[in-house]
Amino acid sequence: MERKFTNQLLKWKNSSDRMPLIVTGARQVGKTYGLLEFGKMHYKNTVYLNFENFSELHAIFERDLNPKRIIRELSVKMVETILPDDTLLIFDEIQACERALTSLKYFCEDAPQYHIAAAGSLLGVTLNRSKFSFPVGKIDKITLYPLDFEEFLWALGRRNGAEFIRKCFEKNEQFTAHNDFLDLYKLYLLIGGMPNIVSGYIKNQDFNQISALQRNINDAYIADMVKYAQATETSKILAAFNSVPAQLAKENHKFQYKIIKTGARAYDYEASLDWLQAAGIVRKCVKVTEGKFPLELFAQHNSFKVYLSDTGLLSSKYQLPANVLLSDFSGFENIKGALAENYVFSAMTANGYEPHYWESEGKAEVDFVFQDKNGKIVPVEVKSSEHNRSRSLNLYISKYEPEYSLRISAKNFGFENHIKSVPLYAVFCI
Repeated sequence: MERKFTNQLLKWKNSSDRMPLIVTGARQVGKTYGLLEFGKMHYKNTVYLNFENFSELHAIFERDLNPKRIIRELSVKMVETILPDDTLLIFDEIQACERALTSLKYFCEDAPQYHIAAAGSLLGVTLNRSKFSFPVGKIDKITLYPLDFEEFLWALGRRNGAEFIRKCFEKNEQFTAHNDFLDLYKLYLLIGGMPNIVSGYIKNQDFNQISALQRNINDAYIADMVKYAQATETSKILAAFNSVPAQLAKENHKFQYKIIKTGARAYDYEASLDWLQAAGIVRKCVKVTEGKFPLELFAQHNSFKVYLSDTGLLSSKYQLPANVLLSDFSGFENIKGALAENYVFSAMTANGYEPHYWESEGKAEVDFVFQDKNGKIVPVEVKSSEHNRSRSLNLYISKYEPEYSLRISAKNFGFENHIKSVPLYAVFCI
């Protein structure tokens, strides 16, 4: 399964100032599989170490953190030759071994010829909880997300379609296969981008199996909450996690603590949301009061929306049958909008943006605003259908006069009145 992540790894491998790499991301997004496949493709050999399943490895790091000794003992333990520049050494679940994490500093300083890539689903959570000596400034870092819609098309054998979408995006030309790819967009909302689930669909096209796999991942997240969170926090983290679908189905998608529990306040659940974000399960979209550069100056961090990292898992939590999700979806407009917003936010995040949302004195709200690659502030309106009333976007445009705006909807490509129309299936082009 081809991932854009591979190109990032190749740049890291060939970098003249390469440092040990840490790959972060939610559980099940494909970190370990991606590293192993990269090792097969681009190295003479790969040595894989799992610090969670193979606790005997911990002792190798206890004596001291001398890279040469560690490499020598790992070679003996794993019965593998570890070659400078030609071996990919994978430290998986590195959060389970504090000393292994600290050792990356010394590999960077004293043994940069060894190519080390570390991964850990709960690394952010563990670092927040424990007093780890993190190798600040001595590591490279990549965050891996679920497959975006373009990668999903690649997996389905629709690469040509993805290329045509990019051409139409660049030229603002109508896409002739518009309706077909809107159907594929709906399929993506149902399946999401978790590699194992996408692979299962390709093999069997069994939506009952897809639902079971999605429940398994959500259950695994819950198991992580029990295992890695403090006992007093577990129930709060779970309650915050379970509230996300209801939060997004409201007319106002701003996160409200009272949806978690009647009478709940921020101080009760802030730490729980931080835990979920550190685990890569959710991401916050913070409100800004001005559409001016730089956006962070106008951020109000106490007002935010929360989105799940994978839209397929959000669909699963709504428990709608596949035939409903794949149809015209009439009667579920609130859920349609929630899924579309979650999808757009996830796609933009995967492309390296940090979307905010804009609100003006409670009178108008633009779904997202972001700084593009040139530093321009771009407003984004998201519609789950062709319906395009734009009172809030028009108010924003009249106030800030942006160079251009984006309207993401079920309409085909176009450009009119400085508003670029982007079909829902083309968000990966932004």
